[in-house]
Amino acid sequence: MTSPATPALLEDRYGRTPTRTRRVWWIVAGVLAAALIGYLAWSTVARTMDAVDVDTTGFHSVDAHGITIDFQVTLRPGEPVACALEAQDTEHGVVGWRVVEYAADDAHTRRFSETIPTVAPATTGLVTSCWIP
Repeated sequence: MTSPATPALLEDRYGRTPTRTRRVWWIVAGVLAAALIGYLAWSTVARTMDAVDVDTTGFHSVDAHGITIDFQVTLRPGEPVACALEAQDTEHGVVGWRVVEYAADDAHTRRFSETIPTVAPATTGLVTSCWIP
């Protein structure tokens, strides 16, 4: 004859647990994993919706005290944009800079050309960043 404690001893020894408890843990783990995936997906989409991509397409020196920078900006249509432009000398020192703002437009990609006054001859011009104000 077996004692009433024998099934509990066998379950402890061989690692058996009631299937209901195991099923509850799998459900809880699945719900947490789905919530984490949903949060990561939403944060990725929300971050890229307001992203502004800028490409410097060229520059040319106007004279010893100015440089023109050509660039294009890609962002969500209907949004205004502001950009920081910079002129540098041969040692990458900043010899001129300017912040420009543009009104909202329906175009997804917009092209601009801006002239920056400089305090010394510039050898390069670039757009350091653009953002939605």
